[in-house]
Amino acid sequence: MTFGITLILLSIIAVPSLLLSKKPNAKELLEKIEPYQGWIGIIFCFYGVWGIIFSILNLGWLTTFPIWWVTLLAGSIVEAVLGFMLGFSLINKFFLSKNAAAKEKAIVLREKLAPKQGKLGVVGLFVGGWMIVASILFF
Repeated sequence: MTFGITLILLSIIAVPSLLLSKKPNAKELLEKIEPYQGWIGIIFCFYGVWGIIFSILNLGWLTTFPIWWVTLLAGSIVEAVLGFMLGFSLINKFFLSKNAAAKEKAIVLREKLAPKQGKLGVVGLFVGGWMIVASILFF
């Protein structure tokens, strides 16, 4: 359930236009979060990568809880990608600054993913909601 809740929170940060259309006073909240967006992104990126590793380590769940396992893996992938997109500037600064080839690959990947951030954020909202429901129903 924790993975689902964190994915929903990350998706809300990743899709500010959707949030602003629903709540006009959300702009103030998003402006408060903006300076910390990179750190939030890095934390959620690592949390998503941990979720991917966790689901691979528990591959045995595929036979007993297949729907939950697939849900956990999908949610973790979305969380890692959204976290990477939000924390790209800090990831680039701290982890990729020494390696020029890795930095170039990351920039190319970011350019490919940037136009899809809004759609991925909406997918994250649905997957996060499903993760919460699936954790109650299947696990």
